[in-house]
Amino acid sequence: MPKHDSPPARGNAAPARITKRQLEALSEVLLQVLSFRYPADQVLSRFFRANKQLGGGDRRFIAESVYTGLRHYYWVKAMLAGETSPRRFGLAVLLGPRGFSVSRLEQLLSPADLRWAREAKGRKAGDALWEQAELPPWIVSALAEQYDDATILSLGRALQQPAPLDLRVNTIKAQRDQVLKQLQADDSSIAAGTLSPTAIRLPGKPALQRHPLLLEGAIEVQDEGSQLVSLLLDPQAGERVVDFCAGAGGKTLHIGALMNSKGRIDAYDVSERRLKRLGPRLARSGLSNVRAQAISHERDSHLKNRLGKADRVLVDAPCTGLGTIRRNPDLKFRQSEKTLQELTQQQASILAAAARLVRPGGRLVYATCSLMHKENQAIVDGFLEQSPSFKRLSVAELLTAKGIDLDTGEDLVLLPHEHSCDGFYAAVLERQSDE
Repeated sequence: MPKHDSPPARGNAAPARITKRQLEALSEVLLQVLSFRYPADQVLSRFFRANKQLGGGDRRFIAESVYTGLRHYYWVKAMLAGETSPRRFGLAVLLGPRGFSVSRLEQLLSPADLRWAREAKGRKAGDALWEQAELPPWIVSALAEQYDDATILSLGRALQQPAPLDLRVNTIKAQRDQVLKQLQADDSSIAAGTLSPTAIRLPGKPALQRHPLLLEGAIEVQDEGSQLVSLLLDPQAGERVVDFCAGAGGKTLHIGALMNSKGRIDAYDVSERRLKRLGPRLARSGLSNVRAQAISHERDSHLKNRLGKADRVLVDAPCTGLGTIRRNPDLKFRQSEKTLQELTQQQASILAAAARLVRPGGRLVYATCSLMHKENQAIVDGFLEQSPSFKRLSVAELLTAKGIDLDTGEDLVLLPHEHSCDGFYAAVLERQSDE
């Protein structure tokens, strides 16, 4: 099996000169990140707030180095050869996946560091599939139940790459051609998405927080694969729709646009904090048909008067999120076989509860951003065995009817190395009659 022979991931351009302050800060934040107690983005955010003396260039260099180290953790561990120092981990990230030469860092190295660096520079990840795929062994074992070694390696290497930035054009306020033309005036490499009719892809990670198009609600950040989930729900103007696990509302807003803000969307989530993030996005979206409501669990008494009344129900279930490793490389170390087992029990319970809201003839979509069969097909298969009034619809046929040339089988299965988006799964079910 081929080993890494050159830096496989490119991030922001590295500074011409690495300073002692940057290396010390990198070592300090790595000590916190590598505990894997909290998401890496939260750790970095807290660290930067507490270290305001770090400039923008320092922060970009540190963040890029942290994420590169997480993407290529097993390569870095091989270079360390048993070393546990965060400083050495940081140096290994720079010398290995970030591609720095020893001479470029020499002014920061003690004689002992210099000897170690020269030896470490030549070390590569091992030949095991999990080492080359940069995925923990338990994940590779689970994927091996679904794919052959070559597919797992291709998937793993795709997950090592930083994700591009995808936008969804809010058709309540703008059309894709119009927005694309405006964005391309600043960057000709910006292109229309190839899967979703409302997607636009931006290379790199441009800062959009203050972009006029975002502030006025004409665009939202949303992965192209995620946009297909709402299209499969196919909400119609005037219908009653439930987004059962709405979170911060990315899919809720897309559903509302597809309905042209006519009808009603009930956006539920067990996290009031997540739902609050929907507020400012909803305010700029131009939608008036969304009602957000926090619930305590999937069988909350608030849902009783909704039973059997919804035309469409989306279950974007809580999951391991392993399809988003390109964006959140620490996830592969913060999830485990135990959390997978706990999540599958929760997913089955949520799907069964949400199904009770669907009227006869209505549609139910179950979706995750996981790569795992146990969280995806197995959950839907188990539900259908217990729910004879529901039948599975062909995703390929539904997408063809919308002019989208994509056939991943009966269900939607998106993989980064094949579809250039996050990993997503969705199954579309239809209620035939009362049970």
